[in-house]
Amino acid sequence: MSPQLCEFHLPLTPEELLKSGGVNQYVVQEVLSVRNLPSQLKAFQAAFRAQGPLAMLEHFDTVYSILHHFRSIDPGLKEDALEFLIKVVSRHAQELPAVLDDATLSVSDRSAHLNALKMNCYALVRLLESFETMTTQTNLVDLDLGGKGKKARAKSAHGFDWEEERQPILQLLTQLLQLDIRHLWNHSIIEEEFVSLVTGCCYRLLENPTISHQKNRSTREAITRLLGVALTHYNHMLSATVKIIQMLQHFEHLAPVLVAAVSLWATDYGMKSIVGEIVREIGQKCPQELSRDPTGAKGFAAFLTELAERIPAILMSSMCILLDHLDGENYMMRNAVLAAMAEMILQVLNGDQLEEAARDTRDQFLDTLQAHGHDVNSFVRSRVLQLFTRIVQQKALPLTRFQAVVALAVGRLADKSVLVCKNAIQLLASFLTNNPFSCKLSDTDLAGPLQKETQKLQEMRAQRQTAVASAVLDPEEEWEAMLPELKSTLQQLLTPPQEEEEIPEKIATTETTEEVKGRIRQLLAKASYKQAIILTREALSHFQESEPFNHMDPEESEETRFLNLLGTIFKGASASTQEKSPPASAENMGPGQTDYKDNPSVSELEKSKGKDELVKQEMLVQYLQDAYNFSLKITEAIGIISKMMYENTTTVVQEVIEFFVMAFQFGVPQALFGVRRMLPLIWSKEPGIREAVLNAYHQLYLNPKGDSARAKAQVLIQNLSLLLVDASVGTIQCLEEILCEFVQKDELKPAVTQLLWERATEKVPCSPLERCSSVMLLGMMSRGKPEIVGSNLDTLVSIGLEEKFPQDYRLAQQVCLAIANISDRRKPSLGKRHPPFRLPQEHRLFERLQEMVTKGFVHPDPLWIPFKEVAVTLIYQLAEGPEVICAQILQRCAKQALEKLVEKSTPQGDPKETPMLPTFLLMNLLSLAGDVALQQLVHLEQAVSGELCRRRVLREERENKTKEPKEKNTSTETTMEEEMGLVGATADDTEAELIRNICEMELFGGEQMLAAFVPLLLKVCNNPGLYSNPELCAAASLALGKFCMISATFCDSQLRLLFTMLEKSSLPILRSNIMIATGDLAIRFPNLVDPWTPHLYARLRDPAQQVRKTAGLVMTHLILKDMVKVKGQVSEMAVLLIDPVPQIAALAKNFFNELSHKGNAIYNLLPDIISRLSDPEGGVKEEPFHTIMKQLLSYITKDKQTESLVEKLCQRFRTARTERQYRDLAYCVSQLPLTERGLRKMLDNFECFGDKLSDESVFSAFLSVVGKLRRGAKPEGKAVIDEFEQKLRACHTRGLDAIEELEIGQGDSQKTPAAKKQSSLSRHQHLASAASDNDFVTPEPRRTARTARRQPNTQQRVRKKKPKIVFSSDESSEEELSAEMTEDETPKKTTPIRRASSRKHRS
Repeated sequence: MSPQLCEFHLPLTPEELLKSGGVNQYVVQEVLSVRNLPSQLKAFQAAFRAQGPLAMLEHFDTVYSILHHFRSIDPGLKEDALEFLIKVVSRHAQELPAVLDDATLSVSDRSAHLNALKMNCYALVRLLESFETMTTQTNLVDLDLGGKGKKARAKSAHGFDWEEERQPILQLLTQLLQLDIRHLWNHSIIEEEFVSLVTGCCYRLLENPTISHQKNRSTREAITRLLGVALTHYNHMLSATVKIIQMLQHFEHLAPVLVAAVSLWATDYGMKSIVGEIVREIGQKCPQELSRDPTGAKGFAAFLTELAERIPAILMSSMCILLDHLDGENYMMRNAVLAAMAEMILQVLNGDQLEEAARDTRDQFLDTLQAHGHDVNSFVRSRVLQLFTRIVQQKALPLTRFQAVVALAVGRLADKSVLVCKNAIQLLASFLTNNPFSCKLSDTDLAGPLQKETQKLQEMRAQRQTAVASAVLDPEEEWEAMLPELKSTLQQLLTPPQEEEEIPEKIATTETTEEVKGRIRQLLAKASYKQAIILTREALSHFQESEPFNHMDPEESEETRFLNLLGTIFKGASASTQEKSPPASAENMGPGQTDYKDNPSVSELEKSKGKDELVKQEMLVQYLQDAYNFSLKITEAIGIISKMMYENTTTVVQEVIEFFVMAFQFGVPQALFGVRRMLPLIWSKEPGIREAVLNAYHQLYLNPKGDSARAKAQVLIQNLSLLLVDASVGTIQCLEEILCEFVQKDELKPAVTQLLWERATEKVPCSPLERCSSVMLLGMMSRGKPEIVGSNLDTLVSIGLEEKFPQDYRLAQQVCLAIANISDRRKPSLGKRHPPFRLPQEHRLFERLQEMVTKGFVHPDPLWIPFKEVAVTLIYQLAEGPEVICAQILQRCAKQALEKLVEKSTPQGDPKETPMLPTFLLMNLLSLAGDVALQQLVHLEQAVSGELCRRRVLREERENKTKEPKEKNTSTETTMEEEMGLVGATADDTEAELIRNICEMELFGGEQMLAAFVPLLLKVCNNPGLYSNPELCAAASLALGKFCMISATFCDSQLRLLFTMLEKSSLPILRSNIMIATGDLAIRFPNLVDPWTPHLYARLRDPAQQVRKTAGLVMTHLILKDMVKVKGQVSEMAVLLIDPVPQIAALAKNFFNELSHKGNAIYNLLPDIISRLSDPEGGVKEEPFHTIMKQLLSYITKDKQTESLVEKLCQRFRTARTERQYRDLAYCVSQLPLTERGLRKMLDNFECFGDKLSDESVFSAFLSVVGKLRRGAKPEGKAVIDEFEQKLRACHTRGLDAIEELEIGQGDSQKTPAAKKQSSLSRHQHLASAASDNDFVTPEPRRTARTARRQPNTQQRVRKKKPKIVFSSDESSEEELSAEMTEDETPKKTTPIRRASSRKHRS
C-alpha cells in the first residue's frame, strides 16, 4: 500500500514500526544497510527539493535506518541527517499556516500533512535524543580521562558541537507547536502521544547533569518556552506535574532549573495553577516515606525553598497543604517549609499597612518559626535562626516580637550544637545592627530616662483621673441613666392598693418653690427615688399655682406626668445652675475672651489635647521600656557569649569576636570586657582566630573619627590608653603583640608616633598617667620597629631617668621597658655572625639607672621595687660587663644600709639595745640581691653562652678557610662533616659545662658579691618570728628562690627550708611566691624537686584562693611540659573543677582540655582519680564527684578506651567497701559513651556488680546506660540490650524482695545462700564452678604458683577484714592489669590509697 494512504501511528518503541499493526497503519518496509544510507539520504534530499516536506512520506525508511544504525554510522552522516531534518521541519512549519487556513483542503491532503508532521517530528526528536544519549556517555568518559581537551574530543566524536545545536531544534519545535495544528486531527483533538513525543525530549534533555551549567542557559530557556507552549495550548499540566515530581525525586541538579521554569510559567504564561498542583503533590507525599527517601526529600526541599524566593505570593495560597511536613521526620522538608514562610514574611507580609487577615497569617508564620527554634534537630534550629537573621536585617520583624525572638536567640546560645550557637550569635549581632531603639544601648543610661518618664506618665494619669472625677456630667445623660430605675420605683408607688406609708419628706410653710425643687433634685442625684416621688407629690398639692407644678396635662397618664415633672425639675435645675454664673462673668469679660457659649468646645479641645499627650507619653514610656529590656537581654547575652570565646571551634570564636566588636560600637558597657578578653587570642595557633582579633582591634581602634590626622591620632591614643587602665601584665603583652603587628604592616600613621612623643616630652599638656601610657605605647610599637625608640634613646633617658623630686618610678619603669625593646632578648642563634647589640658601661643610660636605684634605695617608695627589677634586667640586657655595674649598685646599697644601721646605734642610745634596721631597707636589699642573682644566671646561660658559641663558629669557619683546597676535596668529605658535627656537639657540651661550673663554684664563692648576702637571706627566712613583716618575708622568700636557681648544691641544701615555708607559713602571698619559685626549680633541677612533688600538689587544696590559683597555674605548666610525673595526686587538680572561684575552675578545665590532647593521659589517670575522689576518708562529696567525673569522662571518646574502662570499673565493684563507692562506680559507668561491645563487656562482668543492683542509685545508673544504648541501637543489638535490661531488673527485684539469686539466660540455675555471702576475692577461687554459668562469667585472672599457694590464707584473711582498693594504672601495659590483687598488693592499713605495680612483685 502507498505510504500516502497509510496512517502513521507514533510508536512507544522504535521496534513497533517494524511490526504490522492495524488497517492502514504505516510499517517500515526495510531497514537499509549502513552502506546504502548515504545514497538513500541523497535521494531523500532530491525528493525534498521536488516535493517539499511531504517527501518524508516516501523516505521515512531512510531516516528510520539512520536512527537504527546511529551508533555505527559515520559522524558526518549523522550531522548531515540532522541538518537536513531541521530543514524539512522548518519548511513544514513555514507551509503549515497556509495549509491550515485553506478551507478547500481535502481529507487526503490533510491526512498526508498530518502523517508528514508526525513523521518529521518523530524523526527529529529521536535524532535529538540519540545525539543527547551519546553526548552524555562521552561526558562520563571525559570525567574519567580528565578535563583537558574535552571540547575537542566531543567535536571529534560528533563532527560538531552538539551543545550549540540543541537550542535551534527546540526553538523550531516551539515554533511548530505555536501553530494551530489541531485542525489536522479529526475533531481538532490532538492525540496525547504527539504532545508526549515533543515534551518527552525536553524532559530527556533536563536529565543531563550539565543542563544546570551557565553555558547551557539558552537551552534551558528554550526547553522552558517549549513546555510553556505545551501547557497553555495542549493541556499538558497533569503530565508536567507528574513528570516534575518524578524528576525532583531522582535528579538533584534539577531543583533550581525547574524552579526557574515553573516561576516563568506562573508569571509570563499565566499558569499559576501548576504551582498549586505541584505543591499539592508534594504535600500529599507521606512524611514517613520521605524520611526513607533522602534524595527525593532533598529535591523537594530545594524546589520549595527556591520557589518561595521567586514567587512567594503565588505559593502562599498553597502553604496549608505543606504544613503536615512540619511534623514529619525529615528535617530538610521542615527547613524548606520554614524557609518558604520566611520568604512570604519578607516579600508579601511585610509592612505596616497589612490587612487583618494578612497580619494574622504573618503572626501564624512567626509563631511557627519561633516554635521550631526548639526543634529536636539542630539543623532546623540553626535554619530558624538564619531565617530570623534575614527577617531582622530586612526590618520585617514587628516590634511586638522583638523581645520574644531576642529571648529565643539568647536561649539558643546554650545549645549543644556549635552551628546553632554560631547562628544565635549572628542573630543577636543583627538585632544590634538593626535595632530600632538607639545607637547606644547602655542599660544604665536608659534606666534614668525610663524612670523619669514613667513617673511623669503616672502623674499625668493621676491628673486625668482627678479631672474626670471632678467633671460635671451632662444632666441629659444623668437623667437617661436614672430613668429605668425611676420608672420602676414610680410604678411600685402608683400601683393600687397603695399602702399607707410614712412620708419622710415634709414641706415647711416657709419653703419656696425653688428650695423644694432643689431638694427633689438632690434626692434624685442621690438615687433616693422613692423620697423624691413622695416629695414631688406633696409639692403638687402645696404649690398648685407655681411653676412647674401647675403644668400638669390631665390627658396624660399619671406616670407620664410625674416623669415629665421630675425630668423638668432635674434638668431645669442643672441648666439654671449653669446659667447663673455666665452673666456674672460676662460683665468682666475682656475683648480677647470668648462668650460662655463657646466654653464647651474649648473644654473638648483641651480634653482631646490632654488625651493625645497621655497617649504620646504612654508610647514614649513603652519605647523606653522596650529599649531597656532589649539592652538587658543583650547584656545577658554578652555574659554567655564571653564564655564561648575560648571554644574549640574556630568559626564560633570568630563570630564571638565580631559580636563583641559590634556590641562595643553600640556602646554596650559590658562589651569592653569582651574586647579585653579576646586579647589573649592573639597567641592562638589558628590563623583565622588571630586574624579575627587583629581585624577587630583594627576596626575598633585604627579607624577613629576626626577631621584631621592629628585629631584621629588623639582619639586613637585615648582609646588605647583606656585599655591600659588597670591592665594586667598578660593584657599588656597581648596589646604589645597587636601593636607590633600594626606597626610592621605600617597601619599606624606617623601622626600617632609624633603625638605620642609630644605627650611623652610634655610638649602637649597631659596628666602623669597619660604621659606614662604614651611611653608604654611607644615601647610596644618599638617591638615592631626598634628605630622608634633606638633613634630617640637620649630623649627617653631624659624623660624618665633624669633626677627630680619626687622621683616618678612608674614612668622610669616604663622608659626602661621601652628601651629594652631595641634589642633582641632571645639567645643568639648560630646563624648570626655579628656580635649582639650592647652599650658601653659609661653610657649615660647606665649612669642614670645606677643613680636612681641607689638613691631610691633609702626611700620607702613601693614603686621602687618593680622599677629596680626592670632596671637590673635592662643593665644585663644592654650593658657591656653588666655584672660590674650591678656589683657597684649592690655595694652602694649595702653600704647605705650599714650607714643607717650605724646611725641607729649612736652613743646616745642604750648600749644594751640591738640596733634595728628599718624593715623596708632590709626588704629592698634582699630584693635587689635576688634580682641581680637571677639576672646573672640568665646572662651567663643566654648572653655569655651564645657569645661563646658564636665565637667558636667564627673560629671554625676561619680555620676551614685556611685549609688547603685539596683537603676539602678528599673522598672522606662526608666523614669529615660528620666528625665536625660531633665536634660541634661536644663543644656545646663543653661550653654548657663551663657555665654550670661558674654557677656552682664561683658565684657563691667566698670572694663573690652574692655570697655575702646568703647568711643574711637565710637568717631572715629561718626566723619568721623575728622577721615577721609580711612584705619582708615575701621579698626574702622570692630572693631565696632566685638564689636557689643558680646552684644545684645550694638548692639541694635549701629545699627543706623552702617547702617548710610553703607548708607552714601563715601568709598566702608568701606561699604563692614560693609555689612559683619551686615551680621554676622543678624545671631547672627536676631530679632535686621530684621527691617533694606531693607538697606541690598539696597546695591545690590550700584554703587561700590566691594560693590555689597560683598552684593550679604552676602545676598546669609543670605537668603539660612533662617536668613532673603525673601521679594519682592529679586528682587534686580534678577537685579544682568544682572550686567556688570561677577563674580557678576554668583554669582546671583548661588543664584537662590540654591534657586530653596528650595521648592516653587522662585514660591512664582515671582509675586513680576515681579511687581517690570516692575514698570515704579523703575524697569529695557525692554531688561534686558527679560534676568532676562528668567532665573527665567526656574526654574518653575512643571505643577501645571505653571498653577497657568498663571492664576495669565493673571489676572495681568487687573491692568497693561502701555503698557510696558502689554508687560512684555506677555513675562513672553510666557516663561512658558505650557501644555494643562495651555492653558485652558489662554482660561478661555482670557478676561483679549484680549483687549491688539492690541499691536504687546503682540500678538507676545502669538503667540510664540501657536508655542510651537503645537510642542508636541496630536491630541485631537490641536483643543483647533486652537481655541486659532483663538481668538488671531481675537482680534489682531480687535485692528488694530478699529472694534467692536468679540467673537469666541459658541454663538457669540457683546459687546457694552461702554463695551470696562470699566475699569478692573468694569468688575468684571458684572460677571452675563459675565458668559453668553462661551468664555470670568473670574473666579468668592470671595465676602463679605463688598466688595458688596463698589462696587459703587469703580467703581467711579476707573474711576477717575487707580489702582496700588498689589501682594499677601506672603499669606498663593494659595486658598486665588484673582485677585480682596479690597479697602484697593488698593494703594492710586503712591509709590513703596508694598506687602499686604488679611488676615489682614479680621481680
